[in-house]
Amino acid sequence: MNTAERAHAIAGACRHFRHLLGSVTADDFLDWLRLELGHDAVLDAFQPIGGQSLRAIPPSVILHIVSGNTPHAALQSLIRGLLLGSHNLCKLPAAGLPEAEAFAAALPDALRSRIEFSSALPDAWLPSADAVVVFGSDETIAHFRALAQPRQRFIGYGHRISLGIVFEDAAFESPPFAARDASLFDQQGCLSPHCIYVADRPEDYAARLAAEMESIQQSHPRAALTLSEAAAISQLRETTRFRAAIGQQVRLWERADAWAVIYDSDPAFSASVLNRVIFVRPLPADPAAALASARPFLSTIGIWPNTSSNATHAAALGASRICALGSMQDPAWTWRQDGNQTLAPLVTWTGWENQPPQRVS
Repeated sequence: MNTAERAHAIAGACRHFRHLLGSVTADDFLDWLRLELGHDAVLDAFQPIGGQSLRAIPPSVILHIVSGNTPHAALQSLIRGLLLGSHNLCKLPAAGLPEAEAFAAALPDALRSRIEFSSALPDAWLPSADAVVVFGSDETIAHFRALAQPRQRFIGYGHRISLGIVFEDAAFESPPFAARDASLFDQQGCLSPHCIYVADRPEDYAARLAAEMESIQQSHPRAALTLSEAAAISQLRETTRFRAAIGQQVRLWERADAWAVIYDSDPAFSASVLNRVIFVRPLPADPAAALASARPFLSTIGIWPNTSSNATHAAALGASRICALGSMQDPAWTWRQDGNQTLAPLVTWTGWENQPPQRVS
């Protein structure tokens, strides 16, 4: 299959996974290739780019080490490998990843045969890979980076933090969108907001957000928690109640088995314990100082209203992606994850200088 044929086949499979991948077409994939590689057929043959003829050479084999908490990230990584035409070895979490296996089953045989799954890492997989892509904690990234060989391209997607900023919303139109961002995937992904900063009436905003969190719980209940997750949420709730009891400006809205919204007048960022626990804080005059601990890890900032001026303010904080509140979980395929391209780092290049030699004088 050439690149265009692969793009159409992958887009066909994606139609069954719109809840994870959004609406995507073959043209979207080809646009993505043009943006990152300069031409949508540069994987198939030499193409004129930048005054010379170039061909992109994909890895023969890509090893994907994926996590179970964000199945959409695993699918996106597999799609990158398939679009490039590589063979894909996918190390699944111990509990498996049904979404990845179902996606493979939806592909035509010519692409399905380019995917292998295993919940354990076979001894031969790592040394056979030309590229290694790892999703997980920073410790997981460091572990596999140390095992990778110098010849292997290594891409790690580790710890990242996202948040929302409401610059103006007198009519409280944005809480349904903020609740969606905080509820999808139970805050397990790097695009899930830990906190919403609100410029005006943040405590009232928190009350509106709590009502919307409950509405989403009714239609899309939160997944069951592990014992450690439940303990972390319980401890945070008790700490918040204690702080309120001693007169600190904090307030808790909650449904004990589902979600929690915490208003905290202290603007300094602190990470959520996840699983639909979201902070609301006042937007300070100096957001950079309030976000000092988070800035090295910032991924996405969802803003309201989604204007150029507000995007410029958010960009100064160091996020690699800025979008409308409510679409934090729906990045474009052309999104530069962690500020980097996602296809280009996987390929190498061959240049053909097809000019005749200079005549010897």
